[in-house]
Amino acid sequence: MSEVVNPDKLRDEARAEYQKGDFESAERAFQAAAEGYKVAGDALSAAEMANDRCVVLLLAGEAEQALEAVAGTDQVFAAAGDSRRQAIAMGNRGDILESLGRVDEAMVSYTQAADLFKQVGDYDLRAYVLKSISRLQFRKGRIWEALATMQAAIEGIPHPSLSQRLLKRLLGWPLQYLTGLKK
Repeated sequence: MSEVVNPDKLRDEARAEYQKGDFESAERAFQAAAEGYKVAGDALSAAEMANDRCVVLLLAGEAEQALEAVAGTDQVFAAAGDSRRQAIAMGNRGDILESLGRVDEAMVSYTQAADLFKQVGDYDLRAYVLKSISRLQFRKGRIWEALATMQAAIEGIPHPSLSQRLLKRLLGWPLQYLTGLKK
């Protein structure tokens, strides 16, 4: 008879392997933890493990598998009313789509994530996602939009660091010039 492993123990093992940089072991443990949580009827923890697994797969260069891993997790969190984890899932999906070169789809996922992060008041993660949007806008030649998005990312940080305050000030100059507020 095979031993049943506690999904919490598998989760902890996966996180430890991730911290060590052993993505292959971490991926297997996250997958096993997700399965364990599913069997236990804990859909939210299973979806969280699928999200953690997708991050590991993306870092290991397995973007297609990462996209499969994250599929549907945002809906699990939405159904439970967990907007923060829903936003994280959407942001992860955006990262994966961006790595696959599916820029327009990535922008949609990032935008949805940014909106959810704003709703829940997680301005640090919102800033991270807005920076990703800005980077994609810049790559598409939408320079002014990219600058405005980056400024929005920094504006939303409640306690910006010195470098963030400096960047905010630098970004403000071209936007002020463009809008005619500064001549």
